[in-house]
Amino acid sequence: MGEFISDGIDWLLEVTSLDGYGILLVTLPLAVIQGLLGFFPFTTLILLYISALGLEAGLVMSWLTGTFASVVIFYLFRYFISGWVDRKLSKRIQRYEKWQNSFQRYGIWAIIFLRTLPIMPNNLISFMSSVSRIGSVSYIWSSLLGNLSHIWLFGIISSTILMPGTDIKWLTITYIIFCLVLLILFAIVQYRTKRKESHTLVNSGVSPIQGEKNLPL
Repeated sequence: MGEFISDGIDWLLEVTSLDGYGILLVTLPLAVIQGLLGFFPFTTLILLYISALGLEAGLVMSWLTGTFASVVIFYLFRYFISGWVDRKLSKRIQRYEKWQNSFQRYGIWAIIFLRTLPIMPNNLISFMSSVSRIGSVSYIWSSLLGNLSHIWLFGIISSTILMPGTDIKWLTITYIIFCLVLLILFAIVQYRTKRKESHTLVNSGVSPIQGEKNLPL
């Protein structure tokens, strides 16, 4: 199926004679379709961008396109077709129940992690976000960071195959720094959240240890 889609995209580009940044006329609609239905992996579009624009420009455009599609799908799910999606994807969503709980507990950090690693299809990430308590602004920021992390990591892994001889040392070092910054921010946010919860429990007359036992997982 993936090979059929890839051949179809190549045929479409050949017929329309699009090249360079003109491929956005094809890739943007395809990214929205991928984010909605998940017919083909997003890596197909990443490879298409890299082939047409080069490694750096291709990765940047993949990041922006992926973020654009995820935001569009989020609003579609939240305000228009969430009921239909819930009925169609209910069985698939049950397989990711633990991650759905993580959405409620960790919010944007769960989205960043799931966008980085291909653990869950993009359309399920967008849908679970749309029915969670995550606000629109928080979702946009988490999608920007999560898609950036995913594209960055993909570029490091695939560049040696797609472009042998390419020096990826700087790309790798900066990605490690980026991940460390995210981990530090996550630790700070979690520490402040725990302190706030403990402070609230103390003021309400409940000991922090007792309160932790009663907190939902």
